[in-house]
Amino acid sequence: MVKVLQIRQQQYHLLHHPRHHPIYYFNFSFQPSSYNNKGQLLVLHFSSKSNQTLSISSTAAAVAKKNSSCCLITKMTSFVENPVEKKLKMNTCNHLRHVESMATLPSGAGKISHLNSVILGEDLASEENDLVFPSNHFSSQALVSSPEKYLEMYKRSIEDPAGFWSDIASTFYWKHQWNQPVFSENLDVTKGTINIEWFKGGITNICYNALDRNIDAGNGSKIALYWEGNEPDVDASLSYSQLLDKVCQLANYLKDIDVKKGDAVIIYLPMLMELPIAMLACARIGAVHSVVFAGFSAESLSQRIVDCKPKAVITCNAVRRGPKVINLKEIVDAALVESTKNGVSVDVCLTYENQSAMKREATKWQEGRDVWWQDIIPTYPTTCEVEWVDAEDPLFLLYTSGSTGKPKGVLHTTGGYMVYTATTFKYAFDYKPSDIYWCTADCGWITGHSYVTYGPLLNGASVIIFEGAPNYPDSGRCWDIVDKYKVTIFYTAPTLVRSLMRDGDEYVTRCSRKSLRVLGSVGEPINPSAWRWFFNVVGDSRCPISDTWWQTETGGFMITPLPGAWPQKPGSATFPFFGVLPVIVDEKGTEIEGECSGYLCVKNSWPGAFRTLYGDHERYETTYFKPFPGYYFSGDGCSRDKDGYHWLTGRVDDVINVSGHRIGTAEVESALVSHPKCAEAAVVGVEHEVKGQGIYAFVTLVEGVPYSEELRKELIVAVRKQIGAFAAPDKIHWAPGLPKTRSGKIMRRILRKIASKQLDELGDTSTLADPSVVDQLIELSDC
Repeated sequence: MVKVLQIRQQQYHLLHHPRHHPIYYFNFSFQPSSYNNKGQLLVLHFSSKSNQTLSISSTAAAVAKKNSSCCLITKMTSFVENPVEKKLKMNTCNHLRHVESMATLPSGAGKISHLNSVILGEDLASEENDLVFPSNHFSSQALVSSPEKYLEMYKRSIEDPAGFWSDIASTFYWKHQWNQPVFSENLDVTKGTINIEWFKGGITNICYNALDRNIDAGNGSKIALYWEGNEPDVDASLSYSQLLDKVCQLANYLKDIDVKKGDAVIIYLPMLMELPIAMLACARIGAVHSVVFAGFSAESLSQRIVDCKPKAVITCNAVRRGPKVINLKEIVDAALVESTKNGVSVDVCLTYENQSAMKREATKWQEGRDVWWQDIIPTYPTTCEVEWVDAEDPLFLLYTSGSTGKPKGVLHTTGGYMVYTATTFKYAFDYKPSDIYWCTADCGWITGHSYVTYGPLLNGASVIIFEGAPNYPDSGRCWDIVDKYKVTIFYTAPTLVRSLMRDGDEYVTRCSRKSLRVLGSVGEPINPSAWRWFFNVVGDSRCPISDTWWQTETGGFMITPLPGAWPQKPGSATFPFFGVLPVIVDEKGTEIEGECSGYLCVKNSWPGAFRTLYGDHERYETTYFKPFPGYYFSGDGCSRDKDGYHWLTGRVDDVINVSGHRIGTAEVESALVSHPKCAEAAVVGVEHEVKGQGIYAFVTLVEGVPYSEELRKELIVAVRKQIGAFAAPDKIHWAPGLPKTRSGKIMRRILRKIASKQLDELGDTSTLADPSVVDQLIELSDC
């Protein structure tokens, strides 16, 4: 097997490898005889069977050092001319242009400082633009083991989406097969109502596929859920059979209180096993669950209750996170009082007694409405008939922040979501039946839906659910849990990575972590330094990182590495998942080719896509499809390098991503202005060392009210009360006035520059109604 290595302008290209394995790289030291009479280094030809030396032309000398998997280019000081034509470039259709460079992958790594490249299991990732290769051993056992395999599958998923997804869907249980065509779509608002349907007419049930199907396959005794309590010595587990029993008991109770197919149920629970149990119980009887993160305030919970009008609310009396006890039942009580004032009353509040946090005697109670879980649910039968639903029947509502201040009820349906989450989980984590999987996300967010509950269980995985805090009793808790359960796949947020990184390596290295084989990142772009720490320290330089990009709206991964398939670049989400056709457009909606930056859109539908915003299809179209007709607009900015790797640059609208939580600036502004002494507020996101983005609030006070530290605290408390602690501003910046255009529009671009202290990048301020406001804000920046 002949390989040609080209070095030009401090970039390297592997121009030809008929097979992906084995890939060998060498340490070169060059002698004067290595150069031709023009001072150029000659092309390197070598065979994969070469052992200790190789030749450069007939007279050149080089020394190579090879080990069992692959080696590292450490020094290259000149340039190579490439006499070999790139004959093997795949002739792809236009829709594969963004991955065409992968036909001869790696086609380059952008600018690589010192020409460093690292191999999993061999060397530390140290440079921001390093390429990190999977080891030969990992790739040989991976589900997608090479770029060629990926391209083959990806090409079919784009050219024949109906056939590709039908083949995968057929591995699930369907009471009745879906109709033809397999999918229908209209993503262009100029051509009518936006509509996406997959597998319509197919009758199935996601709970049946997650539990019954796995039990029927002989996995009833396999552990489905490991639960780790807040305290290190408190834990529990449920096998697939035991989990089904508990799901059926709750499902029977819900039916008994007249919860029917299509009815909504609000779930406001911490990370107890009862949370996925409640989700699955709703799905079993065709009810629509709406999980609300148990950190939202009573007012936020009330908004969601009013919007979806649930038949019941499921909660627990309290939760202990670290040393802190949070009275959840008290929050629910306040929310139900508020929702009743707004015309929506709920007759049943099913409450789980979380004894480690609060005894039932200390729990406030409303007779006739409140019911103790432990008193009633165990009395119901452990079998429950399945409610078979259409693939396009709703599965769940999940509210996400919007730039208007009103949360958006993202609606996902059953069939396409089931197929897509299961498939993305399987391939993005290279899932094996022996894996122990832990995602640190809460089920109150989409990650907990798709990659704690549905995706893993549909694959028959063993999943860890953690009630506590990652730094309790100390910052080594995560790695203690990894060792305790022999976790093989660890999926978390960059915020947590940065936080643990700040606490020091000693908490990581005191634990073995030898069981880990795949790491994952979710919620926001991970900065290269955090990526490298995650890879080098947590993963011992041997675990690929699935740095996933997706959204509440997409249902599952959209752009993600596939472990074992191709080299990674720290901080890049790499390439699109099967069936996803991402494009980058400019302000006019024109697709940009090749290396570029712009707005990230998707050109086609995919099975996991959300179908509407609950009760507001017009807002659905306006938010996601009107900005660029013919495309789904993600709201994110994206850069694509010359090799086709995607780099997410964050939100381009007025939504701030704090620790993976999307928070609308309008929501925070509304909470601030609710304070009687606040006249106006403008909120922007700024870079935050730990949280990714922090909340920076410019506040104009009522005339005559003096600035004070006490008032600053009151404003922060107002936000915590109305939205939740996670939305509290990191900085309150006093503002005599806000920079506005003559039409009254706040120039947030200027506020972002002031907040980020990029004062030399303020740009033209002449269009402002009062340009002097900018100088006043700068003067008050440290007050």
